[in-house]
Parts: sequence; C-alpha cells; structure tokens
Amino acid sequence: MISCATTDVAGTQAVAAEVAALVVDGDLLVLVGDLGAGKTHFTQGFARAVGVDEPVTSPTFTLANRYEGDIVVNHLDAYRIEQFGDAEDLAIPELLEDGVTLVEWGNNILPALPADRLEVRILLADDDDERRIEFVAVGEHWTSRLAGLARRLVPWGATC
Repeated sequence: MISCATTDVAGTQAVAAEVAALVVDGDLLVLVGDLGAGKTHFTQGFARAVGVDEPVTSPTFTLANRYEGDIVVNHLDAYRIEQFGDAEDLAIPELLEDGVTLVEWGNNILPALPADRLEVRILLADDDDERRIEFVAVGEHWTSRLAGLARRLVPWGATC
C-alpha cells in the first residue's frame, strides 16, 4: 500500500495525473471514499492528464460516462447500485476492453469487478481540503507498478 497526502483539490488532481502516467489499456481503478471526499476531482485530474478536454462530471445519475482523450476513460458511479445484479448492467467486462475504467463507490460492487485493479481510497483529513490517498494494488498488473507509482508520489509524502 502507498499513502500520500494532498492539501487541496489541485493536489488531488495532480496525484491522479501521476497515476494516469502509469495506466495501460484495460486498467481498472476503484475509487473509494466518503461523500465529498474527492473521487470525482481525482477522476477529473486523471482525465485531464490523458488528454480529455471536455468537462468531467459525476455520473451519479447516468451511472456511466465515456470520455475520449489519448486513451478512453470510462467513468462509472456505483453509489446508486443496490443489488449485485444491477452491477452487471454496467457491462464492466466490455468497458475494460477499451480504455481505462474508474469506478466511484466501487467498493459497493467489488464482487462484480475483476480481481486485477488499483484501489484508490480517498480519506477526509482534519482540514476541509486535506485528503489522505491510499493506493492498494490487487492482482499482478498493479502490484508490478506500485514501486513506480510510489516514486511518482514522493512530492506528496508517499510512504509504503
């Protein structure tokens, strides 16, 4: 696990950009955190880093948004998913065939997700704008990239 800290939205977005520098087609990022923790801000920084020019918004009501950049960014929100069967409607295996997929509230549907993923836990801190961000690699693809991610996150106090 890697842990780092940000002091504002721009910092959270900059951390996301560092993650974006390491992704490959088919990657899955599961974003976990309380309401207002910064999951969408993280996705915005990630998308901007991979060349998405259009505004990135929370897909809470649409459940899924797709953005075209240097790589396709599939942005899902599982907040309103109440039953495991509903998660199947998101067609996650198909999404993983094209681009990188970020799932907000992904912890709600973990059984429906592939075992190979990067879990991004965004935790509220003492100050309103401060966040602690934890990265947990699940599966071999992200485990092999974790040391590289830690090096990229040194400016934010990354610890393993």
